[in-house]
Amino acid sequence: MSSMNIFDISGRAMAAQNIRLNTIASNLANVNALAGSKEEVYKPMLPVFETKTPMGQPLSGISTVDVVDIVRSTAEPEKRYAPGHPLADAEGFVFAPAIDRDQEMIDMIETSRQYQNNIEVLTTAKSLLLKTISVGK
Repeated sequence: MSSMNIFDISGRAMAAQNIRLNTIASNLANVNALAGSKEEVYKPMLPVFETKTPMGQPLSGISTVDVVDIVRSTAEPEKRYAPGHPLADAEGFVFAPAIDRDQEMIDMIETSRQYQNNIEVLTTAKSLLLKTISVGK
């Protein structure tokens, strides 16, 4: 990226937070998804963020963020004894995804606040731009 302005910075940050919110929603939607084996169980998704700065200006104080990958968690699924469950293995166990519902909710609140902060930045930048234009009239 050769240059960035405030609209690029906030827009990219909002797009990254949107992806983060989608992965959280997927994880929460699958929190109770049981499987008959470790291999079949839902694996929580985690976005990988990377700081982006303008080319040739890494110390300019201008940067934003992009999601460069979405990885699956390597945490071990929870093994539950449920012999009557239709998905239970030969030993009577089912597997639940390794999702911490509380942590996902905390991440969701933080993501929402980050998104709202960027909306506020864009609103302020727009207001200042309009005031600057009206000064020249």
